[in-house]
Amino acid sequence: MNKTMKMLVFVLLMGVVTSVLLVGVDAWTSPYIEANAQARLRSAVLNAHGISYTTGTINEVFEETINEETRGDTLFYINDETGAVAFVFEGSGVWGPIIGVIAFESDYRTIRYIEILEQEETPGLGARIVERAYLDTFNQVTMRSEAPFLTISRSADADDPNDLDAITGATRTSDRFEIMLNAAYASFIELFDVSFEEEGA
Repeated sequence: MNKTMKMLVFVLLMGVVTSVLLVGVDAWTSPYIEANAQARLRSAVLNAHGISYTTGTINEVFEETINEETRGDTLFYINDETGAVAFVFEGSGVWGPIIGVIAFESDYRTIRYIEILEQEETPGLGARIVERAYLDTFNQVTMRSEAPFLTISRSADADDPNDLDAITGATRTSDRFEIMLNAAYASFIELFDVSFEEEGA
């Protein structure tokens, strides 16, 4: 067997061994990755409903307090005690998807809480979308009766409670966030058959 053939056999064997190792590592780590993702989502849902938990009790508390209900293609997380509803929303950010959890009070119009699960925005600018101080400005905002249900502006109108401040220096991320929140709410009120006329909106 000449040198070239030996080298080819060696490369082939190394490729097979590496592939087997990668498949094995993936099979071993996948359940842990899935468990962590589920815990992250459940944590956000419990936060959205204002329910206390610990790392050790998160699954037990979630199963005791949250009712999962599928409508259309969306899974909703409902607290039967308060009537509040949470769900995952997703949209395109500037550099990648933005995925989060949003919850509405039992009136289906008032934002209770928003938390971002994933984002790829610019650090120090658009990535500030994850900051609790920014997201808390949306809490207790009551959506308008027609689109746009809320707006996000560089110079928000102080007299309009549905016009919120954009992230400083991140206009494009703020614009994308406005679009995805309005789209998520439009889908939500359709699936829950929310009627604004009855409330005199």
